[in-house]
Amino acid sequence: MSDVTRRTLIDAYSPAEMAGRVVDVGVAKARLTLPDTLALSMLAGAFIAVGGALATLAMTDTGLGLGPTRVLGGATFSLGLILVVVAGAELFTGNNLVAMAWASRLISTAALLRNWVLVFAGNFVGATATAVLMFWSGTWSVGGDAVGLTAISIGAAKTQLGFEEAFVRGVLCNALVCLAVWLCFSGRSTTDKILAIILPITAFVALGFEHSIANMYFIPYAMLLSSDADLMASATSAGVSIDTLTVPGLLDNLIPVTLGNIVGGTLLVAGIYWFVYLRGAVSESRSQ
Repeated sequence: MSDVTRRTLIDAYSPAEMAGRVVDVGVAKARLTLPDTLALSMLAGAFIAVGGALATLAMTDTGLGLGPTRVLGGATFSLGLILVVVAGAELFTGNNLVAMAWASRLISTAALLRNWVLVFAGNFVGATATAVLMFWSGTWSVGGDAVGLTAISIGAAKTQLGFEEAFVRGVLCNALVCLAVWLCFSGRSTTDKILAIILPITAFVALGFEHSIANMYFIPYAMLLSSDADLMASATSAGVSIDTLTVPGLLDNLIPVTLGNIVGGTLLVAGIYWFVYLRGAVSESRSQ
């Protein structure tokens, strides 16, 4: 095998090559059938929820202090996006990169919105269904209800954010999520993709940013746990307010966070990389 061939098989794709790959994948995602889109999006919601469940456990009673505990939670939460990318699934936040195919005029606005709406709905079903299963499993009672108390604290804190704060945290979150997905397009192996995902996802969780699909698990799960009297007594003793763990509280979080996720993913990542690497191709096609 020649050195040139070896480099072709091993070296990471360049950013310009990555942009082309993202567009090709975006076109394919927009053309998925309805059953395939819904099935894969429900899987993605479940995958993110599993990452959230693992992170909740990891952050319980660590004794490490605030910073290290949140970094540990972020690293374990990375499991969710690793499953989405490697196993294959449709995640709304990552699919904000499909906007690059739209900006290149390879898919219509209707096709872009169809993908986002269907995937968002499927993610919601998968994430909330996993929250129900986790509640029924009773694993929240591990450590004398310590895991359940952590889960309630996470959900309650998210529903107590103001609109502006939730929106900005959503912007910052999906900039990092889409950067993680973008970096995956540089890799040629499963190992490359896993390593590309871990640090950006660890950063968004540790820094307290807001991910709409993760919140479709965290908040409903906390709402379900609030029905347990003993757990609620523990939460009250710990000073955790559960007044906002309601359907309106869920919507008050999801609306600004989702809007922020769209801005962060489409403008700060997809938009900038399209402008740098792909706008010239569109200009050339117009002149022909």
